[in-house]
Amino acid sequence: MTDILVHGAVTSAIYAMLAVGFTLVFGVARILNLAHGAFYMLGAYFTYLFATLLGLPLALAALAAIAATAGLGWAVERWLIRPQRDSSMAVMMVTMAFLLVAEQVLLVTFGSEVVNVPAFADAKFSLGGADIGGQQLLTLATAVAALAVLWLLIQRTRAGAAILALSQDPLAAQYMGIPIDRVYGRVVALSAALAALAGVMAGPFLSTSPHMAMPALTKAFAIVIVGGLGSLPGSILAAILLGYAETAVAYLVSSSWTEVVSLAAVLLTLLLRPAGLRGKRAAF
Repeated sequence: MTDILVHGAVTSAIYAMLAVGFTLVFGVARILNLAHGAFYMLGAYFTYLFATLLGLPLALAALAAIAATAGLGWAVERWLIRPQRDSSMAVMMVTMAFLLVAEQVLLVTFGSEVVNVPAFADAKFSLGGADIGGQQLLTLATAVAALAVLWLLIQRTRAGAAILALSQDPLAAQYMGIPIDRVYGRVVALSAALAALAGVMAGPFLSTSPHMAMPALTKAFAIVIVGGLGSLPGSILAAILLGYAETAVAYLVSSSWTEVVSLAAVLLTLLLRPAGLRGKRAAF
């Protein structure tokens, strides 16, 4: 039971970082950014590139990886999403194309083998009889801090007020003089940075390969459906529920059944509560 509690918290933390950025973009821009899984993958690979291949200090490499991925997120919004924003289907197609291109570029560049992303902490700890790595504990703490910072950003800053206004009424926000294109770009960049942070922190103890983007996207999509598209609290709640459910199934049944949990949760949600646990139109 202790193992489930401890490792379930780590899994939930990773899922929350993935899902919150994904649902933030939908809540503000009303689009499904299918490039989101690529940002998670790029965060891990940029860290590997900067720290292992270029020899930068790990902390600096991680910050550079997050900044580079956020920059790519801004570029994706500016050059791929913005021209197609009036068509949800076109946005989904062009962002999925970006994910596939990024996957193939990494496959050609680094090969299909798993790469070893360096960890911030290699020590092992015992919590109530459950063994857990220092990197996993650091991932949990980082996720909590990142979500707290995001909440403060949204609720306590002018930039956050612009995001809230845009999520509630884009036309009124435009009439108030809010530069909506600039805000959209910032939101996608912020979403990419959160996904990259998840990749930076989880890469050392999860498999980092060119095939990690699609499972991450699938997981984020499942979580936001269960939590409710556009609801950040719903995404966090769904991440916790699915994280613990998958961990319990892995320990009590088999790890091969974990993917069934999220898919079953999506199916039940669509059948019983299509809006999700806390589904609504605005981001908050």
